[in-house]
Amino acid sequence: MSGVVTVVALVTLCLCVRAKAAVKMHRQQDGKGGHRDASISITNGASAGNTPIASMDQAGVEMGSMSYFIEGVQNERPIRFSSEQLRGFTQGFAHRVGSGGFGVVYMGRFPNGAPVAVKVLNSTLGRRAEEQFMEEVGTIGRTYHINLVRLHGFCFDAAVKALVYEYMENGSLDRHLFGSAPETAIGFDKLHEIAVGTAKAVRYLHEECQHRIIHYDIKPENVLLDAGMEPKVSDFGLAKLCDREDTHLTITGARGTPGYAAPELWMPLPVTHKCDVYSYGMLLFEILGRRRNLDLHSRESQEWYPRWVWHRFEAGEMDAVLALAMAAGDMDDTEKAARMCKVALWCVQYRAEDRPSMGNVVRMLEGEDHIATPGNPFAHLATYSAGVMLSGDGDTTTGSDASSSRFTGR
Repeated sequence: MSGVVTVVALVTLCLCVRAKAAVKMHRQQDGKGGHRDASISITNGASAGNTPIASMDQAGVEMGSMSYFIEGVQNERPIRFSSEQLRGFTQGFAHRVGSGGFGVVYMGRFPNGAPVAVKVLNSTLGRRAEEQFMEEVGTIGRTYHINLVRLHGFCFDAAVKALVYEYMENGSLDRHLFGSAPETAIGFDKLHEIAVGTAKAVRYLHEECQHRIIHYDIKPENVLLDAGMEPKVSDFGLAKLCDREDTHLTITGARGTPGYAAPELWMPLPVTHKCDVYSYGMLLFEILGRRRNLDLHSRESQEWYPRWVWHRFEAGEMDAVLALAMAAGDMDDTEKAARMCKVALWCVQYRAEDRPSMGNVVRMLEGEDHIATPGNPFAHLATYSAGVMLSGDGDTTTGSDASSSRFTGR
């Protein structure tokens, strides 16, 4: 019995000491201009300024802190909006900022003034619109990375299927790479930062999420730029979740965009997450050349830019490649451009197992790893001579080991 009494006395004493400490802390804060922790201001549904210090027991303080914490966590999740709320955010869908096969994007604002982009899916797509909706919410809705566009919420009802994203003031990368307006031109140093930021986003999807996410459509149109020109990968309508243990995937239907899609996406070859690495490599070539790899609207005869780069690299004539990359940049960045060129050639290797991981890509771009000399990524392509197709099978790269030593030479 004496032992029980002793324990009760000690517990009571501890509670008293903690309560006194809490009261003392609040009095000290009041003495410094009346400032109090925001977590206390929601205790018992009243502001701290209207609540007498003497009535705030320790349980109230702890419940207030927990409520504030839970509210913050809930705010990080995508919110379900009604179609009426979307009309309010966009003033009746008045400001259209873009469109595509998926639907239309409108600019809007939350009641607190924060700008948002509302992507309304095309209702004529039927089941495809629902599938895109589920893929986007199911993938980007469970991720958070500084280089991924943030999904604030969504609307799914009979009239409207829409996704609400953070608004990216500087639009997509393609407008700056391929646009003719001088004010949209970006120096190479900033382009290198954009390339690295994009690589970190894809690395996060592949290597750092609980489930690996394959994007399937990495291209300049899906790299958005915020007010500070920081890149954020967007458009997860084709993305898929998969277990890390899955070495190969089964896909139905074509995926990706021609010119960026890896060979295995349009040929009977095993598909892995390395298809994103290939698409990223094609993006790097367009950053290097400041042009489309293949401009179908050009009236001039053009060699496919990635293969042109390989021929220059193979012949030791990299000055021509670097001159294009430095067109609006500083010649001091030629080392970064040379690294980018070699990384791009590694990324577009024909065999998926010969491509680096996105973790390797980031380290090579940032100069942390030495980059081994890449083999010819286009040796598999058929050549044409006098209208007769000649075989060009095989890849000059040897071995099936996918370790980083192949790319770093270590």
